Amino acid sequence: MNHISNKEFGGERPLFGIEDTRLENITVTDGESGIKFCRNIEVADCRFFGKYPLWHVDGSVVTGCYFAPESRSAIWYSNDMVMKRCTIDGPKFFREMRNLSLEDVTINDADETFWNIRGLRLRNVKLSGGTYPFMGSEDIFVDTLESDSKYVFQYCRNVEIHNARILTKDSFWECKNVTVYDSLLDGEYLGWHSRNIRLVRCHIAGEQPLCYMKGITLEDCTFDPACDRAFEDSEDIDARIEGPITEIKNPVSGRICASSIGRVTYDSFARSHSCEISVSQCGAPTEGERQHQ
Repeated sequence: MNHISNKEFGGERPLFGIEDTRLENITVTDGESGIKFCRNIEVADCRFFGKYPLWHVDGSVVTGCYFAPESRSAIWYSNDMVMKRCTIDGPKFFREMRNLSLEDVTINDADETFWNIRGLRLRNVKLSGGTYPFMGSEDIFVDTLESDSKYVFQYCRNVEIHNARILTKDSFWECKNVTVYDSLLDGEYLGWHSRNIRLVRCHIAGEQPLCYMKGITLEDCTFDPACDRAFEDSEDIDARIEGPITEIKNPVSGRICASSIGRVTYDSFARSHSCEISVSQCGAPTEGERQHQ
């Protein structure tokens, strides 16, 4: 493998087309497309200030790097990338990619980040600010995520999340096949218009969660008292709620069990419904219920 270290680069495409190369302690100072159309590279302890520094890069490991605010839209059209221990201050990172893995990464401007990624793995990642991260991405696995970005996980498919703290608005809209374990989901309008959503030991906060959906499973989840008008116009519900829920409104079908329910509301315009609603200590499903499912 070739080595380039302890150098500064600027201008247009200074490292265009390199292959089988380790870049160590370099600085890309300005210009555009510092590393473009490259293959099999290692990028360690580098700093990026110019625009679009890693485009069309296939097969890369990026560790200990810093991406300045000026490095917007930095990593697009790049497949098979592993990134560890990096700090990102620029917006619109990671688009149109396959097989992207991040570990111990902090993104301080998550605006329009992770768009149209196929095969995304996150471990111990923090997102701050911005809107619409994860738009249109598929085959996502997350373990330990903190995010205060708005409108996260929209139009996503095949998502598994563990140990997340998500403070947001309008999250998980128009999604399919999502499972979330042991997480805080805090924000208005959780999960609207989504299909096949499973939440396990999650705490749900914010107004009007889980509406206009089909296929909702809740296992040992809790609701904040401010959660009102839950499950409106949703179908195929199987919800086992630990503790109370403030309001259930216009559910269509399935079953909802909670230890207490503040009120159940059906408006005159609600669709015909057959949802079973009960107050009890729900607990885990029995063996017979699991086999029936």
